[in-house]
Amino acid sequence: MITFYSILLTLSVYIFARFIAAKYSSPLTNPVFLSTIVIIFLLVISNVSYDEYIPAKKMMTYLLGPATVALAVPIYKNRRLLAKYYGAALVGISIGLVTTIFSAIILGYCLQFSRMVILALTIKSVTVPVATEIGRILNGNIPLIAAFVIITGMIGAMFGAKLLSLFKITHPFARGLSIGTIAHGIGTAEAVKEGEVQGAVAGAAMGITAVLTSFIIPYGIDFFI
Repeated sequence: MITFYSILLTLSVYIFARFIAAKYSSPLTNPVFLSTIVIIFLLVISNVSYDEYIPAKKMMTYLLGPATVALAVPIYKNRRLLAKYYGAALVGISIGLVTTIFSAIILGYCLQFSRMVILALTIKSVTVPVATEIGRILNGNIPLIAAFVIITGMIGAMFGAKLLSLFKITHPFARGLSIGTIAHGIGTAEAVKEGEVQGAVAGAAMGITAVLTSFIIPYGIDFFI
């Protein structure tokens, strides 16, 4: 019964958050951010613990598999565009990847974070399944890594497009590449809303970033932290 209630609650709140976001456009009304806050609040006042919510979470996150595979459709449809800019895309992804890793390391040292926190920060820009596997290889704190990944995705989804517009970055390819590289799946979901090209490029960037991070972090992180 609690599982059914949790699923119904999550879907209802997300639909409500989508309605609010369509009516009042603001980073704070981003559906992922708003629905997360509301769901946590409702679960607390309903006395539903996280352990009781887990079965519902597993059922819903199972659908992430087909949803992720579905990203291959716009990527395939825009394969000629991706091939045209593949050189610039690889350079952009590499710069974005290096920047997010080293900015995390520098920030961690400046704020005197522990090695475990810095490690979690360095892999915050790849999707949760990949980040947690990297974390297991390096004996990292998995819940902490997952939290940083989700927060990063939320921030990217909330502010990514607005920051790109602020700096007058309007090319669909560049916008999708930026969001996909830094904000993984949550950001890609927002990029899809902008257009098919942005969504396709963001999906490709998310995948390439995850692969490159899987090689760089396990073999290179010990040299820096």
